This record gives sequence, C-alpha cells and structure tokens, in this order.
Amino acid sequence: MTPVIPTLLALVLGLLLPAATSPLPATSATPATAATATAAQTAEGPRRFWVKDKRRYTSPWYAGERRKMISFGCTRAPYYDPDPRCTDNRGYHHGLDIAMPCGTRLFAGMRGRVVDPSSRGALGPSYGARAFRIRNHHHDVDVVIAHVRRVFVEPGDRVRKGQLIARASDAGAPDGCHLHFEARPKRAGYRDAVRPHDYLRLRR
Repeated sequence: MTPVIPTLLALVLGLLLPAATSPLPATSATPATAATATAAQTAEGPRRFWVKDKRRYTSPWYAGERRKMISFGCTRAPYYDPDPRCTDNRGYHHGLDIAMPCGTRLFAGMRGRVVDPSSRGALGPSYGARAFRIRNHHHDVDVVIAHVRRVFVEPGDRVRKGQLIARASDAGAPDGCHLHFEARPKRAGYRDAVRPHDYLRLRR
C-alpha cells in the first residue's frame, strides 16, 4: 500500500499545479481594454458613429452625400487618450471623420501642393500608410487627407481644385472606411490642429 500513496499524491499535484501556474488566456484583457472594447462594439460590429447628427452632407472634398462619424474636439469615441481639455475622461479628436464606402472618390477642395511626407508635422501610422497633406499658402494651412488608398498625387505635385486625389479606405482605422479630414497651420503637428469645418465646407 505504501507505494500507492506517493503515486496518488503525484497524480493529484500534477492535475492541480498546471491550473494554478498557467497564464491567463489570450482573450483576457485589462479592465481599461475591456471597457474600451465594450464601448466600441455593437451587435452589428464596431460602433462607427459618435455624433447625434444623422444628416448627410456634401463637400467638394468627396463624392456623394455622407454622414459625420466623429466630430472635431472632445469625443466619447474610445480611440483617444483622455485629454485635459475634455471632461469625463473624454479624448480629443483632431480632425473630422466622414463615413463613406471604401473606394469613394476624394477630390482637392482647394488648390495647393502635396507636402513632403518626411517634413515637419509628418503623419504617424494611425493615419494610414498613404495619408498625405496638401499645403495652401493663401490660407496658411496644411490639410490632412487620411485613411486612403490609390493616391493619385505625389509629394511636390501642385493640385488644382476639383482634381481627383485619392480613394477612401480603412487604412489605419479601427472603425471602417472613412475620410479623416484635418486642418493645421503650415508645418504644424496634430496637437495644433484647428477646427476643419471652414475648409471642408459641408453642405446639406
């Protein structure tokens, strides 16, 4: 009987120890991550619209009539770190997002020159790999066109008003295809972005 006890003990310990020492499953998340995921999800998938405005707008910058997704400024959208300018731990969105199908044609709403991507105020990966800026010296502004594919202009190109410049996509975006439109003073970074509505010129 004596040899059986160590064998049973080893068997019991072998069953208990892996459960006690195994890592958390890959699907587990920290409370902050879980809260963000919950806030961004709906029964149909990721939540896209974080504005009450359901009207559709036209603009010289894109084809068709489109809805706003995320407004400029403080927002409940969970993709941005809490900002001291905002209440209730809201983040700050430096542009205006307009929902549209992938492949929607994007046009230059003003004339300008395509900025060297490595110059001051360069865009990070969250804008998508093909995002670019158009500089207009008359308005002293750099307009950011982000989450795009099939870009039809290159750095240094002069663009005319109404010229086809790109097609919309979801590159770098967690919430589907849209145009991220941002306006900054020339050579400035995203923290200096200004209200873009006067440049986007939305019409109902």
